[in-house]
Amino acid sequence: MMPRHFRGDRRLLLFGIIGIILSVVPDARAQDIRWLRVSDLQSFVTNIGMEYETQGTTGNLNYFSWPAQYSIDQNTVRSRLLWMGCKNFNDPVDGKLKSVKVVGSGPRDFDDRPNQIFEQEMRVIGRAAHPIVTVVTDVTQRASLLDQYDAVDDVDPSLPCDRMVVIRFNTSMGISVTKKVMVFANSLHGNYFLYDYVFKNTGIINRSGTVRSQTLQEVQFYFAYRYAFAGVSSNGWGSTWGAFASTWGNSTLHHAFGKDPNTSEFTYAGSPQRGFYSYYGPNSASNQAALTYAEDWGCPNVTEGDGMLGSAKYAGVIILHADRSASDNTDDPYQPKTSWFIGADIQEMQPGNQSQYDVTQMTQRYNIMTEGHPPLPHDQTVGEGVYPENYNDPRRSNAMQGQGFGPYSLALGDSIHIVFAEGVAGISWEKGKEVGGNWIKWRNGRGQPPLTMPGGASTTDFNLYKRRWVETGKDSILKALGNAIDNYASGYTLPQPPPAPSEFTVESGGDRIRLTWASNAKSHPKFGGYVIYRSMGTVLDYRSTYEKIFECDASNAVHQFDDVTANRGFDYFYYVQSKDDGTQIPGTTLYSSLFWTVTSVAARLQRPAVTSTLDSVRVVPNPYDIRGRFFQFGDRSQYDQIAVFGLPPVATLKIFTERGDLIWSKDHTSGTGDVIWTSQTMAGQMIASGVYILAVETPDNRSVIRKFIVIR
Repeated sequence: MMPRHFRGDRRLLLFGIIGIILSVVPDARAQDIRWLRVSDLQSFVTNIGMEYETQGTTGNLNYFSWPAQYSIDQNTVRSRLLWMGCKNFNDPVDGKLKSVKVVGSGPRDFDDRPNQIFEQEMRVIGRAAHPIVTVVTDVTQRASLLDQYDAVDDVDPSLPCDRMVVIRFNTSMGISVTKKVMVFANSLHGNYFLYDYVFKNTGIINRSGTVRSQTLQEVQFYFAYRYAFAGVSSNGWGSTWGAFASTWGNSTLHHAFGKDPNTSEFTYAGSPQRGFYSYYGPNSASNQAALTYAEDWGCPNVTEGDGMLGSAKYAGVIILHADRSASDNTDDPYQPKTSWFIGADIQEMQPGNQSQYDVTQMTQRYNIMTEGHPPLPHDQTVGEGVYPENYNDPRRSNAMQGQGFGPYSLALGDSIHIVFAEGVAGISWEKGKEVGGNWIKWRNGRGQPPLTMPGGASTTDFNLYKRRWVETGKDSILKALGNAIDNYASGYTLPQPPPAPSEFTVESGGDRIRLTWASNAKSHPKFGGYVIYRSMGTVLDYRSTYEKIFECDASNAVHQFDDVTANRGFDYFYYVQSKDDGTQIPGTTLYSSLFWTVTSVAARLQRPAVTSTLDSVRVVPNPYDIRGRFFQFGDRSQYDQIAVFGLPPVATLKIFTERGDLIWSKDHTSGTGDVIWTSQTMAGQMIASGVYILAVETPDNRSVIRKFIVIR
């Protein structure tokens, strides 16, 4: 008989083996997301078809951010969905002939989704690896957000775009999907994503790869978009001014166009186009002092009194190609066949109504997918002067914009190809500050600056002035989508800027901050030089302002610049862009994306080290009063900095409480004369008011003590 202790050991071993097996078997509910953050439009993408509500990010749970130079929280999308449906489906899942079959993902996750979508592959391909960005201050640090977010699986120099995410998944309807998301990181094409879908009838109906062959009848592919132009006006910055309800899109207006190619209101290069654009409409539920309908265009910041426009942006989709049929791969100008807007919170959108077994539920969704075109687009249906959230239609309020393609017949092996671009554009962030600032001075009676309309005319109607500038976003988004049309039509061979420098180093010095960068861009046949921008706030803060501090042309190109205009005691952030010579597109200079090189770690002037004595060591300011921190170190995002000046090149710094508890220490080895302390203990806690003691000791055993006071 087996000894009892050995039987117990075997049970433990068996449980351990089971645990190992379970740890390597993929969770059917798990989703992978990958980030695209190399251009001014940034987002994650998912491996299950579409990005659903609450899936990926922080703050108000939105994504698809623009302009991301002013915070990743410049969000525009709440959720999307992709549904696929057909008629008369012999369903091997439960062995029944179903009059309708619908599967998909979004706008929310649901329990049956892992039984409908079977993930196969997700990888990111890059034309080049992202640059190495380094900041040297007290220590040398990698200083690019791309080190964390730009996870490239393969590098392909022949890639037609800068980044491509390739996603493959199968479905329980027997359709396998290959989705490519393409991003172009340059100044002309950086505000749209291009999506390339191939839907193929492979007959694969489960996660194990079982094939059931049948022809799929009256197949429909349906996309819908829930835009929410909340951005930084309603996130987590602490002093938000937009209505929280706008984070789920109840203030969004949609305008679809092109349902009849013979009468499309938007033509490009002489050809009628089909798609839609969406934008922020006035919101009666503002968190601010009550704003009228006329006042809330662009969501101005009244709370803080600067008038900043938080939502002066438009989003949109343009259809680039949709197959006529499985046997005719020419573009069908009548697709999409459905462009109705649809309520995001109706019963058919809820997780409990996404079953692939309930024919009644699937019929309801299939009817949405095939509803056709509305008499009027959403914004005209809501009507001028009506708050979008008060549009009182139970199926249409809080609307998503839908696009339905079909019907198609797909025999085994047949496929359908659909390509579209999705972008965001509007007046620049700087222009939004200017327009909003002028508007609020008039509104609040603080001044009457000149009000120049987009066409150049003058006005004294400050509400109309702001609205007309906001509405130029329509032209901006159509221009961006036109750029996508050109790019697709060219086979992705449009002119490109020189590549960004492959290395960028920012080194803090005693009397200057030195910037150096690699010369790889000079090999581009249309190389035109470099430009450098600087800010006193990070790219993560919408309040940051970048100014150009250096530019050179190809004839005088250098690869080092000393910033001698930086002021002591302030933090600085930089980026360098390569530019072309302006001859590829006459009248236009192409720049590499700033996100290749923008620094996320602060550089600051360092004082020269003092070698002869420790008498010059001092704590600045002393006393430190939290009420004066803005005047001491400037930017609001860089709180509670206390400087130690007059240091030797090498020393150990320790800070103690008045009773002798060590709360912070640092080995100072940079060879400079100063160190910045952020008033945090080694455990990351902010210090309280009180008397503190600084001890400085050199390797040759010299030491000095300094007392300082903190008032909080």
